Amino acid sequence: MAEKRDYYDVLGVSKSASADEIKKAYRKMAIKYHPDKNPGDKEAEEKFKEAAEAYDVLSDADKRAKYDQFGHNMGPQGFGGAGGGGFYSSGGMSMEDIFAHFGDIFGDMGGGFSGFSGGSGFGGGGGRTRTRQHVNKGTDLRITVKVNLKDIMNGVDKKLKLPRQVACEHCKGTGAKDGTAFHTCQRCGGTGYINRVQQTMFGAMQSEAVCPECNGEGKVITEPCTYCHGTGVEKKEEIVSFHIPAGVEDGMTLTLRGQGNAPRHGGVNGDLLIVIQEEKNPDLIRDGNDLIYNLMLDFPTAALGGTAEVPTVDGKARLKIAAGTQPGKVLRLRGKGLPQMNSSVKGDLLVNVMVYVPEALTDAEKSAIESLKDAPNVVPTESTSKRIFSRLRHIFNKENRGVE
Repeated sequence: MAEKRDYYDVLGVSKSASADEIKKAYRKMAIKYHPDKNPGDKEAEEKFKEAAEAYDVLSDADKRAKYDQFGHNMGPQGFGGAGGGGFYSSGGMSMEDIFAHFGDIFGDMGGGFSGFSGGSGFGGGGGRTRTRQHVNKGTDLRITVKVNLKDIMNGVDKKLKLPRQVACEHCKGTGAKDGTAFHTCQRCGGTGYINRVQQTMFGAMQSEAVCPECNGEGKVITEPCTYCHGTGVEKKEEIVSFHIPAGVEDGMTLTLRGQGNAPRHGGVNGDLLIVIQEEKNPDLIRDGNDLIYNLMLDFPTAALGGTAEVPTVDGKARLKIAAGTQPGKVLRLRGKGLPQMNSSVKGDLLVNVMVYVPEALTDAEKSAIESLKDAPNVVPTESTSKRIFSRLRHIFNKENRGVE
């Protein structure tokens, strides 16, 4: 597979280009490589798709910010979907999808930029010689999927049974009996659009609108399908499989293109929006890519040293506790945190040490502790107190936490 080009290079703009400059650059590329102007030219078609993919990302402030940070590691689908890679690539959006997705752009270009229903012509000159196909788009579906830290650590494949609208198999989504019982709309001549002329103070103004007779479909049903009652869709429960990549965060939305509801009378399916909900872990606290564990040590272990067992996402780890470990000390287990999405970078497990002070003592325990009360190495000095207080202050300052 050829290496993907930088989106800014594709559109010929700088990384500081404004939204208006990006839109103008895309319009220029769309005109240059539009299939109407380059019939049968596969290379021009690929450049047309490449420009659409670049514009889809750079015209969206959120996607653009992520692209500037992660580059093609995110991919257009990675900005809301699993797997990365362009959604205009193989198996992704078709040319009709592009026209539906960027209807406002092509709607401004006038005749000739209208779809792929046959004929030739590229606007201007001889008038419109091809029809503009109105593309219906189904509604999006939104679901919430719960994930735990193990899922976030490794990524996870999910399967869900999802009720959604699908194209009626009896009429192939047309809404017409046997998929053939319809005729060309007489009002718009099958184009799906009509021209309107309105007199204004500036003279006659011509505009184009969706045909009200056929709702932009270019055809009228003469006998509706008896199974879907002419809607072209039916409700079914289907199994949807998808992958949640490692490193996702709570509230993130992944997008599966074309996995939403089918539209009435055919067209482009809506999308499936998967909202990530992170389940709380009883032991580990997430802090970005790092994980935090509060370790409670008994006084003898903190004073004399020893070992302690701490939980991790995929098991347990044993820590060596140095003699004289103070409360507030933070121990770091490198690489035991969570991965950054679409990156090899991993966070750490930070173990925050606390020391347990007994709440109830027997007479023998009291006597043993009282015997140490005046021991020179047990009573803190002024310098020792200042050092410990300084260490404790770092606990409340997330930016400057003293990690060892």
